[in-house]
Amino acid sequence: MEGMMKTAVMTELKHVEIQERPIPVPKEDEVLVKIEYVGVCGSDLHYYEAGRIGDFIVEYPFVLGHEAGGVVVEVGSNVKNLQVGDRVALEPGKTCGKCEFCKQGKYNLCKDVVFFATPPVDGVFQEYVAHEAGLCFKLPENVSTMEGALIEPLAVGMHAASQGDAKIGQVCVVTGAGCIGLVSLLSLKARGGSQVIVVDIMDKRLEKAKELGADYVINGMKEDTVQRIMEITGGRGFDLGIETAGSQITASQLIKGANKGATIVFVGYSPSGEMTLPIGAALDKELTFKTIFRYRNIYPTAIDAVASGKINIKDIVTNYFELDDIQNALTQCVEDKANIVKGVIKVC
Repeated sequence: MEGMMKTAVMTELKHVEIQERPIPVPKEDEVLVKIEYVGVCGSDLHYYEAGRIGDFIVEYPFVLGHEAGGVVVEVGSNVKNLQVGDRVALEPGKTCGKCEFCKQGKYNLCKDVVFFATPPVDGVFQEYVAHEAGLCFKLPENVSTMEGALIEPLAVGMHAASQGDAKIGQVCVVTGAGCIGLVSLLSLKARGGSQVIVVDIMDKRLEKAKELGADYVINGMKEDTVQRIMEITGGRGFDLGIETAGSQITASQLIKGANKGATIVFVGYSPSGEMTLPIGAALDKELTFKTIFRYRNIYPTAIDAVASGKINIKDIVTNYFELDDIQNALTQCVEDKANIVKGVIKVC
């Protein structure tokens, strides 16, 4: 397909403009996807606001966005699994397939991963994307491309719940009620968590958590989080905690609110990358700490969970924006975090 397309290009800190770029040509193992929806991720906002995350530093011009759903409009000569007209969710990370981690099936740990919107790789806030066919997952008829865009963050939550070995009958706590906290909540409920407690400091986010099935919510600015966890659990503490806030305070609260033998999964990054934690309490309780980096081998399961109705992913979205309004969209998402829980860009 020849022609030009709209692309949202970050040209400097906190400035994105619509530019015309050539429509990409798919390689023999790729498909060309007409992008319909892209979720606004917290990492997009970090790059937009600060120009970096850790050692990943934006060099302009740069394209943000990695949570995408769309329709296949062209297929490469070697592609057998997809055809024109298929609606797909795009898994954004291409890996080498040859290293020890790829061979173990832990491809998310590949050192040579090429990931949308992780500098220097451009993202998908644009009308068309050429992507490896094996990383484009066909959506069932009852799953929209908007929901397809949300499979990416859902995969993070499902990986966190899997790492924590979430199971029926557990009492779980999620700290942070942003997008990743909410998909963690949904994943825990889908795996049978009997009670899920969500902690945040923003009432709008806690309201969304209740709407999505949280059994209890705690506003850490208004209540003593550890005391409230103990009240809810009858002094026992929780079995599984998922820390998505990236906060030393909430991480410490989880250690203090955990039952002996509990597991805590660390998901959120702290701004500095470091935390000082009450390790003595963790040792006394023989806690298990787990961590996650993105996800692996989860897209088909996540799509099935949405298609079967086990996870209602679309309800995490609070705000929709048009691609032409991308500057305003990102600015609002940064400045109004108390009310915009999850934003989605409608591309075409």
